[in-house]
Amino acid sequence: MTGHSTHWKLFKFLKVLLFSAIFAIAVLFLVATVRTFTFDVNAGLELGKWENTTTISLHLSPQQRKNLLPNFKAAIQIPTVSFTETNVNTSALREFDGLLRRVFPKVFSSSLVKHEVVGNYSHLFTVPGREPDLEPYMLLAHIDVVPADEADGWDAPPFSAQEINGFIYGRGTIDNKQSVMGILQALEYLLERGYTPRRSFYIGLGHDEEVNGLHGAVNIVKLLKSRGVKLQYVLDEGLAVLDGVISGLDGPAALLEENRMPRLFGYGPERGTFEHLAHKFGVPLRFIMSNLWLFSPLLSRVLERKPDTNAFVRTTTAVTMFNSGVKINVIPSYAEAFVNFRIHSAQTFQEVMDLVKSTISDERVKVEMVNGFDPLPISSYDEQAFGFQVIKKTVQVMFPQLTVAPGVCVGNTDSRHYKDITRDIYRFAPTWFKPGDPQRFHGVNERISIKNFEEIVLFFFQLIQNNDIRKLPPPHSSQHEL
Repeated sequence: MTGHSTHWKLFKFLKVLLFSAIFAIAVLFLVATVRTFTFDVNAGLELGKWENTTTISLHLSPQQRKNLLPNFKAAIQIPTVSFTETNVNTSALREFDGLLRRVFPKVFSSSLVKHEVVGNYSHLFTVPGREPDLEPYMLLAHIDVVPADEADGWDAPPFSAQEINGFIYGRGTIDNKQSVMGILQALEYLLERGYTPRRSFYIGLGHDEEVNGLHGAVNIVKLLKSRGVKLQYVLDEGLAVLDGVISGLDGPAALLEENRMPRLFGYGPERGTFEHLAHKFGVPLRFIMSNLWLFSPLLSRVLERKPDTNAFVRTTTAVTMFNSGVKINVIPSYAEAFVNFRIHSAQTFQEVMDLVKSTISDERVKVEMVNGFDPLPISSYDEQAFGFQVIKKTVQVMFPQLTVAPGVCVGNTDSRHYKDITRDIYRFAPTWFKPGDPQRFHGVNERISIKNFEEIVLFFFQLIQNNDIRKLPPPHSSQHEL
């Protein structure tokens, strides 16, 4: 009887345990399902009514559209290539300087705008505002481009700016002359209409961004520091409008490997990226994105399987150069490899170096740093983040169909040199990327649609005016208080 009683108690215990597990799973599923259809990362954080500062409207006339293209094409046709830190195409940079002065006469002749050449070929524009107590902001772009060879398989010569099926092909069309010409064209249009800003702003155009910006951006920052300039925020190239690039995402979005590197998903802002986009996914993926408190490990596993998304999860590793051996039948006595790390925002440079050395753990292998630095601090993106909210507002006015989400851009730009004079650095340009387009960046057949370039001009035209608010409106809560 005692044995029977013990078995019966064990059976009852296992039964209770099983039902408890089933009940817990059912509750989790119910909570996750409800959250799927009610979750809104912006709930209660929408801003109230904005001060109207966009008093100057711009509707491009047929003649203006006609004039836009030759100027942009002329910019693409100048091969402002940076090869190394000490080898840039100086004659092309001088030619580009002449082009800017010729096609933007108001910008260069206006008494409102102060223009300075920095480091021989970079440009700094200062546009003082009517209310100097307002903290200024800065728009960045760069003039130089990476090398391009027609023999690599271009559909049009890389410096021809040839028009094919509504697209302009050429090196620099999306990196980054569309921003150079877009920003200055927007300012030209505003000056033509008598615009004077309330808030001061700067425009910085570097000439050697592709080779670390040591002569352009670094010297611009030194100049601003010497004048005691502190910036509200900086906007530079980086993420883009992604249309069909993210599998399973319904509609476009603007995104303001088995590996020794640790999995860090959720320790940076990447979780916020997916939560902002959750409502745009179809139901199965929406169920996961709305419940990352539960499914983060699953999403992390999926993201790390693709090189394009692995950077969301960890520091990425790429061998970029390898040298060894002199003859096919001789064992090499020496080998050398160059490895590039794109460091996750939750790690430091020193942590990566320590992990590399401990992983190798071989005294025969010497590890040396060529150059490196810590990731920039994550810029603010809450309802009090002036720069983020102004950029978001401009995107939503220009492209009402878009969802704006914070993201991390792992590529380096001139903006990293500005970290000592601003709290927030944002990396975004309203360049549309469809499937296959990201590979054109620094690759073959770089191109931009004519329509998209016009949109970029209009975006900066609107953005400059939107920055003229004195302060952000307070959050407008959609939630009822008890």
